[in-house]
Amino acid sequence: MAKILSYEEKDTWIHRLSGVTKLIFFLLWCLTSMLTYDTRVLLVMLFFSLIVFKVSQTQWRQVGAVFKVIMVFLLFNVFAIYLFSPNQGTAIYGTKTVLFHIAGRYDMTLEQLFYEFNVVIKYFTIIPAVFMFLVTTNPSEFAASMNKIGISYNVGYAISIALRYIPDVQGEFTKIRNAQEARGIEMSGKASFISRIKNTSSIIFPLIFSSMDRIDVVSNAMELRGYGKHKKRTWYMERKLMRNDYLVIGFTVLFMVVALIVTFVDGSRFYNPFV
Repeated sequence: MAKILSYEEKDTWIHRLSGVTKLIFFLLWCLTSMLTYDTRVLLVMLFFSLIVFKVSQTQWRQVGAVFKVIMVFLLFNVFAIYLFSPNQGTAIYGTKTVLFHIAGRYDMTLEQLFYEFNVVIKYFTIIPAVFMFLVTTNPSEFAASMNKIGISYNVGYAISIALRYIPDVQGEFTKIRNAQEARGIEMSGKASFISRIKNTSSIIFPLIFSSMDRIDVVSNAMELRGYGKHKKRTWYMERKLMRNDYLVIGFTVLFMVVALIVTFVDGSRFYNPFV
């Protein structure tokens, strides 16, 4: 069974980077994407994100299911933006170029399309970074790296467990779904969309209860091993920052500074091609 968003050991320069380096890149990259609506900056970020995604050798089977869910959410978000704020683009860019009238106050304008185009790009600049971070970062090494730079090992260990828990939850979900299908509850594409949503909801409570049991087991195991007794601890998977780590961190910081300068040079974070 293919694991979704789980770490896989591969020999790429991204895998060889420290977990802290990838975390810094991920946080600064996401922050830059959130702050800017400059289309030029977002397109450059999208280009780099796709390159990073390709170089990390992330396979579609690892992210395909999650990507489909994100796409559904993205389409819903774009529709909701237009439904509740059909003139948001006009208000931002100060002009109104009507392409066609729909009904009532709903006009399809070039400005609104451009605004929602930027929203879509913002998602696609972040999604590859999220996937890259999750599937190329060893949870144990990541926790050790965080502790090395001064972050409490309790925080690092909590994040490590969370990253490890993703494939475990997926496996438990699959087991429960197979058990439900064996009882005659149809969850495949043969059933209608509404029926699949209704039937899938029957998995939630068993999944919650099994997760609670797993949490109890992990908590007892940590307590038996004396976790938290000392303020410091040693790490088996500790990795030092190397030259490539410093280069990536430096590039990310520099890119963020340049991107924000380009974004706010005219006093607005929106690039306006209509003036």
